[in-house]
Parts: sequence; C-alpha cells; structure tokens
Amino acid sequence: MEPGIRLKARYSKADIRRKVWDYLEKKDLADYPRPVHHRIPNFKGASHACENLLSMKEFSLARTVKINPDSPQKNARFLALEANKILLVPTPRLRHGLFNRITPPSRAGKNLLRICSTPQGVKEYSEPVGLDDSLKVDMVIVGSVAVSEKGWRIGKGEGYADLEYAMMATIGAVTKHTVVVSVVHDCQVLDFPEKLLGDHDLTVDYILTPTRILKTNCTRPKPQGIIWSMLTWEMMCEMPILKKLHGREKIAGKNTRLKSDRALRFDDPDSDSGDVSTLYIGNIPPTTRLGEFKEILQDRGAPALQVNWQIAYQRAFLIYPDPRQAREALRSLKGLIISTTPLWVNMARPRQSKEAD
Repeated sequence: MEPGIRLKARYSKADIRRKVWDYLEKKDLADYPRPVHHRIPNFKGASHACENLLSMKEFSLARTVKINPDSPQKNARFLALEANKILLVPTPRLRHGLFNRITPPSRAGKNLLRICSTPQGVKEYSEPVGLDDSLKVDMVIVGSVAVSEKGWRIGKGEGYADLEYAMMATIGAVTKHTVVVSVVHDCQVLDFPEKLLGDHDLTVDYILTPTRILKTNCTRPKPQGIIWSMLTWEMMCEMPILKKLHGREKIAGKNTRLKSDRALRFDDPDSDSGDVSTLYIGNIPPTTRLGEFKEILQDRGAPALQVNWQIAYQRAFLIYPDPRQAREALRSLKGLIISTTPLWVNMARPRQSKEAD
C-alpha cells in the first residue's frame, strides 16, 4: 500500500484530483500517457490490479460486463473477452451512441484478444448497441482518480462514468444487483467525506489495487436514472443519444426540464437576452479539454451556468445568470493563460452569441 497523500478537510473534488495527479507524477507511479493530469491515471501495476477480477465470484458469474476504455482497464477488457463474456465499451464521449459491443473473430487467440482490448481493436472489432437492444449489465468496471474505502468515487471531472450509469439505469440495463468495480493504485484510495458527492455520483462496490481486493459495503444509492435538470442543451447537441432518451422520457410524462431551459439558448428566438449575460473566450489552445477548462473556471471563481464549447474554433461562450455575475467573471478571467497561451476574454457581442450555434 502506497501512503503519502494527505487531504485537508476543506478540500474540494478538484483539490483532491490535483493532489492525486501531482503525487502520481512526483513519485513516478504512472505509465504512458503522461502527464496524468485531467486523465484517469494509467498507474503502474494496473494490469496486476485487474487480475484480481479472476478471484471474484461476481466476475466469474457475470455474463455482460461494461468496462471503460481507459488504459488502466485494458487488461480487464482482455480478461472479459478471454472468459467469453459480452464486453461493452462506451463510445468516446458518448458522441455516437452509448456502447460498442466488442466481437472478436471466432476462435481468436490471446494475441488477437489483446488487440481487441485496445482502442484500435475497439474500432476494428466492435458493433454499436442500440437503445432498443435488450441489455442487462452484470458488472460495471470504471476507472477513478480517487476512491474511498466507503465506496465514494471521484472521476476526472467530466462526469461521463456517472452519466453512462444513469443512462443504463434509465433504459433498465442495470439493477440493484449490478456490481460496480473500480481499479486504482493503492495511493488513490483516500479518506474523503461523503458530502462531496451529489445525487448523480456513481459509487463503487469493490476496489481493486495491485495489492488487495477491497469490498466497500457501500449503502449509498447509485443513480436511478438521468437527472435532466443537471444537463444542458449543449450536452444534448453533443450527445444525440441523450436527445433520444430525453424524447422517450418526455413522452413517458417524466420531468425532463433541462438546466439550459432556465438559461439563454442560442437557438431559442423566444429567449429573453436580459436574463443572462455571455462572455467570449478566444485563442484557447486546441489541446485543451472541456473538463480542464471548467476546472480552471472553478479555480478562478468564475464557474458558468453553461459553457458553449467550440474548441474547433479555439473559442467558448460562457453564459451567466445575470450581468453582474458576468462582469465579476470577466474581472476574474482577465489575464487568463493556458499552457503559456494568453486567452482573449471579453463580453460577447450579440452577433457573436447568435453565431455561436
């Protein structure tokens, strides 16, 4: 077990992520890709940690396993294929559906199964799984940045693992019997308070490290479905599968009001532009990730109600509830630099906002 990361009581999720990422880099506990910041860390010993699955009765009995596509879970994907299980891998950033089912060629040997376990293999040997496909997932294996022995989990900050589980719950693919496992380095097992978790956060039942299998006995409920009020119209546009689920839920009479329904939508001609104010951020380095950008906004004390992310044009539009908050954010973000690149920060002109969509 690797000791050394000490947390303070006032730490936020972002603080804990930064401490873990910094520690893994400082102690050289990570493999490629590096640096580990803003990633699910590919820690040294990940393959050995995954082998603990072979000692778990739950894994042995599982017929369908969903495993995230990150590097530290590569051996878990291989072990699932080798055991002839149905392996589901989420589509990148959920842009083209929810899952791909990995289908190796018949009588594939170990070498080919290992190729199927890589991102390239996922592209070459998979087929999409539609919402109408009958699906029951017995085990979910996720990466984490930090986990606690009580089952609390902190991801890299983009929320995809939480959303994927919520979507599975919405279509009935997971139940109270579905086992959730996280594979991490020993140093990533930390004691942090439950108060940091929200209703949308996924908890874990087992933690696998290179040295142990830890059963959490977590009793906190997992997400029972999509919390639409936490999602924005921007996310709906980026992930068409969410639009389909939103339509189904709306027809079923459920509350599907979006977070963006209370904010200005660029494509909504009836929106009252006096309700919100928008900042224009330009010259964003093209390698910047949305999760990283949102964390920077949080650290600067300028979190936006909605972020219209247009990294292809190296820009973003930040929507705030009122002009006062927008002006405060403008002052906080002036002089912002990412990777030595100075950003352009201004109030968005009406034409800019209209063109944003």
